[in-house]
Amino acid sequence: MNSLRHRRRSVLGLSVLAPLIIVAGCSSADDSVSAAVPSPGAKVTGLCRNLDKVLPSKVDDQGRRDPEPASALTAGWGNPAIILRCGVVRPAKMNDPEADGVEVNGVGWLLQKEDDGSFRFTTTLRKAYVEVTIPKDRTGDGMAPLVDLAKSVKKAIPEGIAD
Repeated sequence: MNSLRHRRRSVLGLSVLAPLIIVAGCSSADDSVSAAVPSPGAKVTGLCRNLDKVLPSKVDDQGRRDPEPASALTAGWGNPAIILRCGVVRPAKMNDPEADGVEVNGVGWLLQKEDDGSFRFTTTLRKAYVEVTIPKDRTGDGMAPLVDLAKSVKKAIPEGIAD
């Protein structure tokens, strides 16, 4: 009987956890990765599609493994997955003058440590906001994922303020 306790919950039971799973980029029982697809305007969507075309096949030595649902606005690498979402809404934390930020190879990022130990980085001073979530199990790699992504971000997302 104990083995039945660990069975996968029904779809209705998962609906409460879905936002948590999507934001964290966690794997489900079938080892697929999910990410919420942003819904920016046409101009930002175009920039994000351009970014998708120039993203590296490897980030932090991890092969590309895009999340579900498939979209040019999301990308992923490795397991646990490093997740990129392009066209996200400007984080409210960017209004905080005490917010942490880093610059990696000419790209500025807002740094946010999440409650689960993961890190979320969001580009600053670019025409589209690009968010990269690095799961807790990969945070020991430092800025390596951002180093690998900087060239693509600089090429596809012009400097400036997102509308």
